[in-house]
Amino acid sequence: MSPSTRQADRNLIDRYQDFRTRRFLKHERTYANSLPRWRTQRRRRMLVVVMAATLAVMLCVSVVCAFGFRQAALIWLPATLIFFPTFLVLQIVSGRQGDAPQGVLDEYEIQQRNSARSIGLTVTQNLMLVPILYLIVLSVNMRTADADAVRDMAYAGGLMALAVLLIGGCLPVMILGWSRPDPDA
Repeated sequence: MSPSTRQADRNLIDRYQDFRTRRFLKHERTYANSLPRWRTQRRRRMLVVVMAATLAVMLCVSVVCAFGFRQAALIWLPATLIFFPTFLVLQIVSGRQGDAPQGVLDEYEIQQRNSARSIGLTVTQNLMLVPILYLIVLSVNMRTADADAVRDMAYAGGLMALAVLLIGGCLPVMILGWSRPDPDA
């Protein structure tokens, strides 16, 4: 790779990081005073518990669907309707520290964010083995299965994978929302 190509790549990455930082700061200004009563550690922990419960429901629904109970998938919708607003509120009240660009955080916040992200990645990698093994084992054993059984297996595997990705993706903000102290008055 020539030096000019490396310089162009570095500049592209730097420009992207600058863009992320500007966008983050703009959103931070927009939402800095939103939901002041929800910014306490107690309320953030309550949001984390609600998120954990909805993620657990999603995971349970995917497992129940794996046993052929198609109607269980109907429970996914209310869990989703609770999950997304809760996730958005938790992001706002925790200052979006879980996905903040490095340029807006101090060293301690970067260390906390990176630690939470590392935990999220580790959990995602380990939990993702469950739907992968489920799909591999069942696909090998379903040589003579009917089309409905194959669709049920694929649907349940997809729900499992989606639930695991949501868990791993939300874990950093959940950890930071749970562990950060109350903001200064």
